Amino acid sequence: MARKNTQYVCQSCGAVHPRWGGKCDACGEWNCVVEEATLTAPIGGKSSGRKASPGARARLELVALDGESRNLERRITGIAEFDRVVGGGMVPGSALLVGGDPGIGKSTLLLQVTAALAGGAKAIYISGEESIDQVRMRARRLGVAEMPVGLATATDLNEILGALNGPDIPDIVVIDSIQTMYADALDSAPGTVGQVRACAQELIRAAKRRGFTLVLVGHVTKEGTIAGPRVLEHMVDTVLYFEGERGHQFRILRAVKNRFGPTDEIGVFEMTGGGLAEVSNPSQLFLSDRDEPVSGAVVFAGMEGSRPMLVEIQALVAPSPLGTPRRAVVGWDSGRLSMVLAVLEARAGVHLSGNDVYLNVAGGLRISEPAADLAVAAALISSLTGRPVPAGSAVFGEIGLSGEVRPVAQAEARLKETGKLGFSRAITPRLRQTGGVARDLQVREIADLGELVLMFEDEEPTAHAAMARGVDS
Repeated sequence: MARKNTQYVCQSCGAVHPRWGGKCDACGEWNCVVEEATLTAPIGGKSSGRKASPGARARLELVALDGESRNLERRITGIAEFDRVVGGGMVPGSALLVGGDPGIGKSTLLLQVTAALAGGAKAIYISGEESIDQVRMRARRLGVAEMPVGLATATDLNEILGALNGPDIPDIVVIDSIQTMYADALDSAPGTVGQVRACAQELIRAAKRRGFTLVLVGHVTKEGTIAGPRVLEHMVDTVLYFEGERGHQFRILRAVKNRFGPTDEIGVFEMTGGGLAEVSNPSQLFLSDRDEPVSGAVVFAGMEGSRPMLVEIQALVAPSPLGTPRRAVVGWDSGRLSMVLAVLEARAGVHLSGNDVYLNVAGGLRISEPAADLAVAAALISSLTGRPVPAGSAVFGEIGLSGEVRPVAQAEARLKETGKLGFSRAITPRLRQTGGVARDLQVREIADLGELVLMFEDEEPTAHAAMARGVDS
């Protein structure tokens, strides 16, 4: 049996300590020192009992960049939204990490993906959280029970590696989840940092050597990051986050790291009684169906990866009874909102310092690009004045600290999506070229926030806002 030595490693800086302590002496972080074991033999292997002399070490073999290599064809699942996010299909020998909140639908999504691949490939689904009967019950609900998927429930790493190293090489292996796996060479409990890192390392090594696609399911912490060591995200080739609000039926699969495709790509799904259904045109889901324009509601023409998407941004500005007004944001960066409020007050003369400001991105979507600055500013001015944005308008543009409206990337794709969904107007920064703009789309280019404020002076206040402010509409 392999001899085992124990050491204590800081998960923040990597410093090694002879004993456990609540604080790392090297970096000063608290509760980051965990027990790890160093082995004289690899996990699942046998020790030869002999130590190699320094002169007998294996020599590293170097090869040329233009050498011959096998062609790695991507495995297409047929689920277009999933294939879009991973870059057009899964690469053989790659490792994917899928994280998300509990109950968001990670297991449902991966069971559907595994079943979709099982028609032309050998697929294995290993669950460490559910029994076989529970997984079969979900498969019947999803309508994939007849697909030839190899199903197993196991948490012992050596048992799993023994099955994966057999003569019959699988094409895709799903481990649900990595936090339930354990290596008996480590004394720590399953789910600890040492266990997660050791199990993931051995599974990824097997995938690279055998050439199958490995999919790991990871739990997330209360901060929204994947539980376990941060090095876990560096070890895998692709990191996907499955997001969504409990109150909405929409689910968003987002790529934050992808060695074989674009990052910041998203796929949109709808949770139904029969599982996750693809949403081919998500813009229609994130837009309201109201007939009359409403003050404080603006349609933003954004980009998620290579996909243009229209989403509604809602703002509410109300007088504050408090000395420090509230600033509540859902779906956008609160620091970015503070910047837009400061620029509106200092450069455009829009006084918002004595008002509560509430900002919401409809549909549970989260926006991170600065191109939403102009849409947010328009929503704030609209709510403050009670005058809606011109009917049928979509807005995009970045705001600078001097109050100028700066151009953004992929403006042509945003305008094409705006015209395709039936919008008649677009409020944009100065465009360099408009060759792909629809003929029936009226584009209004503005250079600074002063022009945006003047635009609202031409609009009549809504009836509700007129009664609230005592304005004769």
